[in-house]
Amino acid sequence: MITLKMPEKVTVRDVAMRDGIQNLKHILPTDLKIDLIEGMASAGIRRIEAASFMNPKAVPNTADADEVMLRIKRKPGVRYEALVANLRGAKRAVEAGCDGVQQVISLTDVHNRANVNRSVKQSLEEMKEISALVRGEGIPFCGAISLATGCPYTGRVPEESVYELAEKYASLGVDEIFLCDSMGMGDPARMGRMVAEIRRRWPATDLTVHIHNTRGMGLANALASMQAGAATLDASLGGLGGCPFAPGASGNISTEDLVHMLWLMEVETGVDLDALHALTEKLADALDTPLFSAVHRAGKSFEKSPVPARLLAGEDERTSQDVDGLAERV
Repeated sequence: MITLKMPEKVTVRDVAMRDGIQNLKHILPTDLKIDLIEGMASAGIRRIEAASFMNPKAVPNTADADEVMLRIKRKPGVRYEALVANLRGAKRAVEAGCDGVQQVISLTDVHNRANVNRSVKQSLEEMKEISALVRGEGIPFCGAISLATGCPYTGRVPEESVYELAEKYASLGVDEIFLCDSMGMGDPARMGRMVAEIRRRWPATDLTVHIHNTRGMGLANALASMQAGAATLDASLGGLGGCPFAPGASGNISTEDLVHMLWLMEVETGVDLDALHALTEKLADALDTPLFSAVHRAGKSFEKSPVPARLLAGEDERTSQDVDGLAERV
């Protein structure tokens, strides 16, 4: 019998109202965002990336970040977090009362300039001020390593570059490192290696793994990450997501697909899968784009469908025997 090394409990962190919507042409109403965020909290999601404080001209779908953070009814025990790119955004996030602030830096200059209009060096220099501001307010500060597997403009990135940036983050006092397969170029072997190495080098620093399903390897990469020691994973309701500054980018792994897999594997998440499914239906009704959630399309495993009437009619002896046997089994 094969035994997989898995954490007993996994924290699923939803990013739909930030990463999930940033690439949409359709502007989601503020009321719907608030409704979905509150619904996710009620469903058992304990960490929600509720907004990003970016330039609204660059990412119009998060232009209402301040209003969203102000109006949500906060559930005790839930962290409502935000992404920032610069000191100005960090100040807004602090003023909005975010429970966690994450700064993202890409591993390549070309993508970092496209994403946040700065070189990697400039972003790191600004991180000193952002870290001091955020942590000075008693708010957890996280550093996200974007493009940890590859860049859409330069190709594969060396794994050692990931660890070099993680070391710079650690020296600036981040509370948590985000390892981001932003373009969905990762594979299970590489994701497992990187998670294991980060856990080995910085055991006292929290780690979250952020995975995209661009090439269909999202859940495989999630499983490999968890086997290597990751206990917090990002996912997006409905599988929405994708970077506006990366050709061909598509969504994160679906929150409900990840929770479904962990439910089947008897790994605790504390999340109500049926409640998530209902929220996905609400999201689907509001959008003019398809969702990338297998559970949304097919439902949970082992949900029973009605036996067709023609089979119950007993068309022949063999059919009757099959149906009788089915009735005994169910």
